[in-house]
Amino acid sequence: MNDPHVLLVRLAGPLQSWGLTGRFARRDTHTRPTKSGVIGLCAAALGLSREEPLGELAEVLFGVRADRPGTPLRDYHTVGGGTYPLRPRDLLTDHQRAEKTATASVLNAEPGPFGRGELEAWYGSPKYVTADPASGALISGEIRRHALITERWYLADAAFLVGLEHPDAALLERIAHALEHPKRLLWLGRKACPPSGDLALGVVPGTLREAFETHALLPENPCYEGEPPAPETGVRPWAWIESPRPLPGMGALSDQPVRFGADGGVHSLRWETRHRITIASHARGWDIIL
Repeated sequence: MNDPHVLLVRLAGPLQSWGLTGRFARRDTHTRPTKSGVIGLCAAALGLSREEPLGELAEVLFGVRADRPGTPLRDYHTVGGGTYPLRPRDLLTDHQRAEKTATASVLNAEPGPFGRGELEAWYGSPKYVTADPASGALISGEIRRHALITERWYLADAAFLVGLEHPDAALLERIAHALEHPKRLLWLGRKACPPSGDLALGVVPGTLREAFETHALLPENPCYEGEPPAPETGVRPWAWIESPRPLPGMGALSDQPVRFGADGGVHSLRWETRHRITIASHARGWDIIL
């Protein structure tokens, strides 16, 4: 069997959000990138469709070192509500709405900024759309809309060094190339969170722990003189490293991707251990775009 190799990936940006359990009105974030989120990032970079099998991508061992854990940020978010234009197609495609909402006062109202009358508490496209059994016309089961209040959590100003371990170095090189030349847009867990700077930092021989111990902390500020910044010393960041099988004392997370899909995908359990990483005095520095 080939010796292990590790692809190092830098995940940094103004905001990150790695959800574990959040749905609908409350969208949480884990304290660090999840394996599902990172494998999804790699799959998007490779151009895989949501229904395509993950293959070897799902077999890599995953580790993450929290160089800058970031600050939790709560976003009080509202969706919809307010006053929106009443469009002609809203009446043409839904005769029930035409009967219930297109009153003479609306149709004869003074033109608004979009040249049409407006309705209170109306938002976006109709919901619960189905075909009327009598006429075949599209109808919606809900006429009025009110704002939905959601709570969304992010990590602000965080930077993580992620490692993907696999014996096939060629596979890791393909992923690294895709991350720097992605076939789809990439996000740090959510579409509002684009990454900044370099992602793929190279493939190195060894295990995840060895890679974390022999590479300096990610730099916080760019170096304008063309020289890599001096590595920080005396800092011992936390790292979480996946184990291929469960052992006593390990933590379990339900973020092992089985498949992705429009329905939210399927995940299974994986096991990991937490370590304090002592970065070696001879650790390699970085010459990267921030």
